[in-house]
Amino acid sequence: MTGTIVVSHLGARMHYAVARILAKEGRLGHFFTDICGTKSWPALLSKLPSALLPRAVQRLVGRVPNDVPPELITDFPLFGVRSAIRRLRIEGVAEEASHAVWAGSRFSTLVAAKGFHGAVGLYAYSGDALEQMRAARRQGLWVAVEQMIAPRPVVEAILAEEMQRFPDWAGPPQRNPHASAFAARERAEWALADCIVCPSEFVRDHVVAEGGPAERCVVVPYGVDGKGRSGATLRAPGPLRILTVGEVGLRKGSPYVLQAAERLGPVACMRMAGPDRLPAPVHRRLSRSIELRGIVPRAAIAEEYRWADVFLLPSLCEGSATAVYEALASGLPVITTYSTGSIVRDGVEGLIVPERDPQAMVDAVRYLAENEHIRMTMAANARLRARDYTVEKYGARLLGVLSGLHGRLP
Repeated sequence: MTGTIVVSHLGARMHYAVARILAKEGRLGHFFTDICGTKSWPALLSKLPSALLPRAVQRLVGRVPNDVPPELITDFPLFGVRSAIRRLRIEGVAEEASHAVWAGSRFSTLVAAKGFHGAVGLYAYSGDALEQMRAARRQGLWVAVEQMIAPRPVVEAILAEEMQRFPDWAGPPQRNPHASAFAARERAEWALADCIVCPSEFVRDHVVAEGGPAERCVVVPYGVDGKGRSGATLRAPGPLRILTVGEVGLRKGSPYVLQAAERLGPVACMRMAGPDRLPAPVHRRLSRSIELRGIVPRAAIAEEYRWADVFLLPSLCEGSATAVYEALASGLPVITTYSTGSIVRDGVEGLIVPERDPQAMVDAVRYLAENEHIRMTMAANARLRARDYTVEKYGARLLGVLSGLHGRLP
């Protein structure tokens, strides 16, 4: 199939956006993933009432790449089950890194063994790509790798510092013997890649700082489907309603959100939607100041955005958090950090605050609570900004980059 591209990734990365974009354009040569709800045993389980299935199984069965033809999908369900079981047993960042190295190399090896279906290029994801990139290179394909988050040494350094600051959240810092193996995979992938796709300047800056080739790094911000999204416009009576979406933990800046919530008191009503693996004492302290929603199904997440007046995500390290794009599409002003890799402009769609600064968050919340006209202007600007960051426009940006690789796409 001349001119097509193979895509591979673990999980339902951005709801299969890249595979869907290429399929729509007739450019998808094949798509490889671990578990797919339309294939093998997940397809059989999907016929059962969801109430009969454990929540974890429901999420796996719900991995459906809409608009991607089933005949273009290959999954590896036995590997996927084994990986999911291993993930459930993970305790701590060292075990997480160990699993990432094992899962990435195993998945990539499985993809390489299946071949590339006559494609001219491969689009894969950092840490999961090395073996298939080598195989694709041997067969004359161009290769692109997406660096989804800052390089592993950066993530490790940030987590180590936060564990030192907040040992009650995740225990004292410990040496991670598997981090160097993951970092070595990343560097080897950069060396092979014709293009390193970074979702934000934050990621690109750190790739270059870690020795990646600046001339082959390109920033391609994401996009989300804004249809059916609507956030609060006129405030409901009472405190300003602040929403955070994502895993509750150190990398997301959650300890600083807690400190801000404790200082704000009745000025704001704060809500966190996302999983956590926190010790019970920390969980109890959080729940005294913040409503913890836990894991919210994708079908219900829009209701969380509708509840909110403002979105808050003070991450210390991201790629480009899709929750921020969703918040903008929902018409929510965003309080965030540079390290979140967002498209928010300070004073336009929201406020950019320094990392690790709970008082800056407090000041930002109070500013929006006390200046309704500014909050409303930012809400309108958020919706306008989101129009330039839809899935369709993300696809156009990405295809523009891929079309230039060696001039191989007509």
